[in-house]
Amino acid sequence: QVQLEESGGGLAQAGGSLRLSCTASGRTFSRYVMGWFRHAPGKEREFVAVISLLGSNSYYEDNVKGRFTISRDNAKNTVYLEMNSLKPEDTDVYFCAAKKPSGGAWAKSSYEYEYWGQGTQITVSS
Repeated sequence: QVQLEESGGGLAQAGGSLRLSCTASGRTFSRYVMGWFRHAPGKEREFVAVISLLGSNSYYEDNVKGRFTISRDNAKNTVYLEMNSLKPEDTDVYFCAAKKPSGGAWAKSSYEYEYWGQGTQITVSS
């Protein structure tokens, strides 16, 4: 069982930056692929980024590529999402999620993830 808790959400202006953190309970954090998703009311949960077990590889949704950076610190049981050049359309609730590795392609579907945080709101004003 893994419990995830996000922090770092809030209000930013367009062009600004925010950093989200997601801290996991337990001692097996390094065994989980970690992802970030976002979800606006009435919409599907959207993939943002995913990072491999040791943090050496990552993959991004096209709309955030070059602006967002996912990273992890396994010693601190924490995954981060550095968000730069924020746009109003980035306004959303952001969730971190964990899954055990299964090989193959990057896990971009929310259905592949076993554990979820409670979400943190990001609001970007124009």
